[in-house]
Amino acid sequence: MPVLLTATGCVTVHGEREIIPSVDKAEAPRVLKRFTDGYTAAYRKLDPALVDRVEGGALAEIGRADVTAQRAATPQGNPGYPALVLDDARFTIPKMAGWPKFFVADTRSNRDKNRWLVVFTREGAQAPWKASYLSLMAEDKVPRFALDKDGYAQVPGAARKSGGDAAEPAGPAVAPEAVSGAYTDYLRTGQGSAFAPGAPSLIRDERAKLVRTPTFWTEYIDTPEKAPSFPAPALSTPDGGALVFFTAHHREKRTMAKGLRPSVSDPRTKALLSGDLQHAVTFTRVSESAVLVPPKKSGSGKGASDSGIVFLNRIESLTAAKGE
Repeated sequence: MPVLLTATGCVTVHGEREIIPSVDKAEAPRVLKRFTDGYTAAYRKLDPALVDRVEGGALAEIGRADVTAQRAATPQGNPGYPALVLDDARFTIPKMAGWPKFFVADTRSNRDKNRWLVVFTREGAQAPWKASYLSLMAEDKVPRFALDKDGYAQVPGAARKSGGDAAEPAGPAVAPEAVSGAYTDYLRTGQGSAFAPGAPSLIRDERAKLVRTPTFWTEYIDTPEKAPSFPAPALSTPDGGALVFFTAHHREKRTMAKGLRPSVSDPRTKALLSGDLQHAVTFTRVSESAVLVPPKKSGSGKGASDSGIVFLNRIESLTAAKGE
């Protein structure tokens, strides 16, 4: 728990009540190093338990499924797996109250030419920092953030909570904690104007091709997620909008036409398959996304902006399959 020394003694700062930096600037690089070391160890030993030590939320679900599938093919592990290196780190640390807290490491990777944005979250004062989101972006696509005079980032609503004036930006058109629900509602209905043309509409177009085919029909269930298990960290942008990271779960049930049985050929899917393939198979996937939410229209209260939410990165991964 951080302590401030004053002329009259020491004052305890409560992270659950006071607006303070989410992490000490000197600690952030150590958190990043612990993650890359833990990630490399997990993929060398192919041990899901090692994933859970350094990852949380959607990223942990993806990591556990990855190492489980790889271990099915390589039970002895993969000691030659190349170490993950994330350097040239630029840390964006918000001032915030309450838990979970988070910060973002914008890094260069030894895997590709993108910037890797890793969001670290911490559930409480005694909990470890874990990587909960990963987003890959070209350097010129990484948003700028609203910073205070000390270089700390702002989170939506923090200024109003601390008594900001009425001239401050009104905030994002959709509250960060509501983005996942808006997204899954759109996937289900195709209604609403919260999102700009792009990823959500393309997903609906692809799904429409599989709703009914000569050999099977498909049902989709999309589930929004929120804190505490899947928080939606958000950083304010200078225009009053926000970069928001969020999670959703997606289930796809394929039921075969009479007389046909489902089959699975993909090695990863086979490794994650349970149950008996008789007449149907259900695929469970998790998606973790980074989106740019525009600011509210001036004077519009809860109304949406003229521009919609834009996806900057979306990672979806199979985490389970079940035969029926």
